[in-house]
Amino acid sequence: MWLAEHIVPHERDIRAWLSRRALDLEIDDIVQEMYARLASLDSVEDVRNPRQYAAQTAVSIALNMTRHARVVPMIPLGDFEEMGLASPEPSPEHALNSQHELRELEKSLQELPPLCRTAFLLRRVENLSQKEVAEKLGISVKTVEKYMTRSVRFLIRTYGRGGMSGSQVSRKMEGENTVDRDRTKLLK
Repeated sequence: MWLAEHIVPHERDIRAWLSRRALDLEIDDIVQEMYARLASLDSVEDVRNPRQYAAQTAVSIALNMTRHARVVPMIPLGDFEEMGLASPEPSPEHALNSQHELRELEKSLQELPPLCRTAFLLRRVENLSQKEVAEKLGISVKTVEKYMTRSVRFLIRTYGRGGMSGSQVSRKMEGENTVDRDRTKLLK
């Protein structure tokens, strides 16, 4: 609801600004990531200027994407064995654990509506742009955005944030809020 009232009306301006500055980046990807980040906020009470907040989020995402695009690996993979370092291949235990996690994720994604799940997989696994997903599924780009937001929210609810379960995130956030309250008391 908050996104629809405070962010969506400014999307055109944010896209226009990005298209003038983010020349070789996928604007749809930046905007989708912006919505995903804004949708995952615990609270929007502290957001005084939603347009500025959304624009700054989009700029931050564009800068991160540009930075990541410039990263070049420093050591060729063949040098690991020559230097006597561990093989870059995963251990059998790690491979087995990864397979188990993938099966669990696949099982969890089955809970999403079929089109939503397909849109998510095309974007995140097949690495198609939002426009390509929309064309492939015969839906609008806005619908793809909606499906991606729904999928991300579902995964956050299912798996928590940063590898933590939902209760761990809540406890961490409660601890941060306590620290913030304590700081506020000290400043008064």
